[in-house]
Amino acid sequence: MAKHDPDLSLLFHALADPTRRSMLTRLAETPARVTDLAGPTGLRLPTVMRHLCVLEEAGLITTSKDGRIRTCAIVPEALDPMRTWLDEQRAIWEARLNRLDAFVMNVMKESEK
Repeated sequence: MAKHDPDLSLLFHALADPTRRSMLTRLAETPARVTDLAGPTGLRLPTVMRHLCVLEEAGLITTSKDGRIRTCAIVPEALDPMRTWLDEQRAIWEARLNRLDAFVMNVMKESEK
């Protein structure tokens, strides 16, 4: 059975929603106020706050509050566990495909004899 990493699951869950991915894309440019993030979505503020809560729980963003203004900032290094996992999966599948290619080439050579 595969090793279950709850942090990795949180990351994939957080990135599974297009609204949250859009927010992260916006935050990659510069930190933004919650109201600025809410505007393009067309969602009500409580819904946007739930999306931001998911991103924060996954460690993808941090929030700070100055008076009544809440500002969000991306945490790019939070994606490192996901990048590591994807790199491991890529290596596994490339090795499998290389073995399959070698097998097919061997079968083709033998069938030519």
